[in-house]
Formats: sequence, C-alpha cells, structure tokens
Amino acid sequence: MRENKAEESGHERMNWVDKMNQLGKEKSPFIFILDFELKNPIILKLGQIPNDIYYKFNDIKNYTLFGTQSKPLHFLPNPMPIGQYTKAFDAAKKEILYGNSFLLNLTFPTSIETNYTLRELFNISHARYKLYYKDQFIVSSPEIFIKIINGKIFTFPMKGTIDASIPDATSNILNDVKETAEHYTIVDLLRNDLSMVATNVKVNKFRYIDKLVTSTKTLLQVSSEIEGTLPIDFNENLGTIFAKLLPAGSISGAPKKKTIEIIKANEVDDRGYYTGVFGIFDGNNVDSGVMIRYIEKQDDKLIYRSGCGITYRSECTSEYQEMIDKVYIPLGKNKE
Repeated sequence: MRENKAEESGHERMNWVDKMNQLGKEKSPFIFILDFELKNPIILKLGQIPNDIYYKFNDIKNYTLFGTQSKPLHFLPNPMPIGQYTKAFDAAKKEILYGNSFLLNLTFPTSIETNYTLRELFNISHARYKLYYKDQFIVSSPEIFIKIINGKIFTFPMKGTIDASIPDATSNILNDVKETAEHYTIVDLLRNDLSMVATNVKVNKFRYIDKLVTSTKTLLQVSSEIEGTLPIDFNENLGTIFAKLLPAGSISGAPKKKTIEIIKANEVDDRGYYTGVFGIFDGNNVDSGVMIRYIEKQDDKLIYRSGCGITYRSECTSEYQEMIDKVYIPLGKNKE
C-alpha cells in the first residue's frame, strides 16, 4: 500500500481543525491541503509556503506559467483489467441493491505512459484549481468544493460527463435517466451538508453545462449551484465547518458514512490526497476545490486516479469506460 509523504507531525495532524479555527479567528491568510482520510492534513500560512509547492485557486496563484507545450504530448493510460473492475463494481452494486447506499463513487488508479515529467504536466494543464506538491503529486481540478464570499457559502456539485463530439451531447446528458438520478442525489446530499453549517440553504441553479477541453477530447460536465448563509463569526470556525462537510459528497456518496465503509472495502488502497480538498483563506473569504484530475508518483511510475458514481441503474462497462475517459490532461486553449 502506498504511503503519503506529508511532513506534518502527529500533533499537528490531530489539531488541524483547531489550527484552521485559530488562523481564521486571527484573519491570517493560509492554504490547506486535506487528504481524503484526514491522516495527513497540511495547513500553511501564506508567508511560509515552501518553494516546491505551487497552487492556483481561480485567479489566486503563487507561480508564473504560460501553459504552452514544449514538445508533442504522449499520454497513454493503462487501465486495470475490466475483470478486476467488474469484481469491485458488482460488490458495490450489491450494496446499493441491498439499500446500503444510493450513490457510491468508486475510484481506481491507472498507470500512465508519458514523455512528460510530473512538473511538465502541471505546467501545461489548465484548470480552476491546480496544485503541485513537492514532486509527489499534481492536481488540475475543475470541481469547486466550497466558496465562502461575504458570509455566504456556496457549493457546486459536478455529476454527469459526456463526450462533446457525440451528436446531441447536451440533450443526451441532460435527459439521461441514470445521470439525472445521480445528480439529484448529490444535490440533495450537499444541500443537507450545507444545512449543518449554514441557514437559508437553497439551490440557485440546477444542472447547467460546463465545457472542458482535454488532451484527448472535449467533455461536457453537468453542475449545480447551492447557497447558504453562515453565522457572522464563521471565520472563527473554519476548521469546524470543513470537518462537518468532509469528505466531499460528490466523491463519496450517500448516505455518506455507510458509503465510505463500502468504498474502503472495495477500492484497492487508500486514496490519500486524491479526492481530498485544498483551498485558501485570504483573511476574509475561502475558495477551495476537490482534488480530482490527480496524478501521483509511485516509485518511478506515474499513476492517475479517477472514478465515477455508481447507482442502481449503472452498467459495469459504461462506468469502466467513464473511469478511463476521465484520465486526461486538461489542456485548454488560453494561457493561465
């Protein structure tokens, strides 16, 4: 089993909630990198970021890159055999049919062959949220976890992906029964999650389309927007807020506690920082993303982690293909 190499002490790991609360109370800007299992959370004040950590949260970043390719990109996924995937899928589907889960995000590692280094892949990728961590892993994520703006908290669940080149792709994804049910489930889950920390929770926009240009194709992804109102002293409870909301519902499932048990029983290893969250507190507001579109180093190999949501309507071959389709570098068309 792989190990995470975060350099925080056991004492700091135990007190990440208190540390975020204290820095929030002081209105001291910091970034946070929270792994899925919360075994190695990292909290760093902005003036103390090592020079081998690069981040981007929408327009806030600590590096200058132009996102241009210096050579043709060779990027070949070598996914796990479908038979191995089928075994885990069938076990997860059985739990769903037993009523133990309604939506379960099943994820696996895929080995990739590429002529680019981890740093070079980070350089050419385009995304709302990016992270390069000590030449151990990179993130190029399109998915917002939460934003806090002037005392309002927002989340933007993203569920439903389709190749934009398919005829009538927008209509197909918006009218797909399985994808619609999955999206309803995750919106309901995240609306309930926000209700634990905020009042006046409401869905502002439901199932709108985002377009993503990747190294292999253009994808359409379906998102929604949910909003709530935080207490006036929310900054003094930032860690507490994140502790209540984690793990992100979009990459775990519903009901969350039981679904996580099923995930741990059927995935091949711990997720580590993959599907954790990372973000920034600027002294007043918060911006954070889900750590998907994630590549890590394992010895001399690069491993891409991806997955998809399983419901009672899911078909194994389709979900297997979706997992593979999500193995890509988001190249985009514009400079950062």
